[in-house]
Amino acid sequence: MPIYAYKCSECGFQKDALQKMSDPKLTHCPSCNQETLVKQVTAAGFQLKGSGWYVTDFRGGSGKTSEAATGPSSDAAPAPAPAAAPAPAPAPAPAAAKPSAS
Repeated sequence: MPIYAYKCSECGFQKDALQKMSDPKLTHCPSCNQETLVKQVTAAGFQLKGSGWYVTDFRGGSGKTSEAATGPSSDAAPAPAPAAAPAPAPAPAPAAAKPSAS
């Protein structure tokens, strides 16, 4: 059932009403007790329920999923390559023996 917004043209009172489309319009203002309620034009709202949409929800005629829909996106950055383990540092060279001064 849609929710309709009403506003009193005399006192400015505003009210939202959950009504069937076949229900008569509200005209009586509960604030000033006059027959001056006017239905307002409002944007239609919608609710998303569930866990979302998937590629397989709306399958095309061929029954195959496209590679672009199932593979990585072309505009997404590629995943970085895993860092390689650092190479072990080379062993220090043995110190050269100094000739003795004798």
